[in-house]
Amino acid sequence: MTKSDDAVVCFNNGITCSSAVFSAFSEELGLEEKTAKKIGCGFGAGVSRTGNICGAVSGAIMVIGLKYGKVEQGDDAATEKTRALTRQFIREFTAKNGSVNCTELLGHNLSNQDEYETAVRAKLFRTKCPECVRDAVAILEKIL
Repeated sequence: MTKSDDAVVCFNNGITCSSAVFSAFSEELGLEEKTAKKIGCGFGAGVSRTGNICGAVSGAIMVIGLKYGKVEQGDDAATEKTRALTRQFIREFTAKNGSVNCTELLGHNLSNQDEYETAVRAKLFRTKCPECVRDAVAILEKIL
């Protein structure tokens, strides 16, 4: 199975989109998978159903940071690389999906209970969200 397949299976098994993407890369980057799932949990569903950035995108940005992020004062090259790859990821994800915003991607503001329930009934978490998880992982594999 590919990393994309693993991430989609993880998501379909009830792990948040952000955690599914982040944990798909965690062990190879030196972070235990269980820990990655915990770290990523609050970012799912547009940052905890607030209608903000897509959790799959948040998870991907965490992967980029884990791989290239700055850890030492003065290592501005690490910051620049992380930011450049994050911008590239966002451009490619947006080109494929039209947005990086959860509300725009799903067409429903998940912070509104009625709209959340409409999204559930429309099965968006079983149709649109797995596509976003798959796309996020595929783009990461290409750019890392």
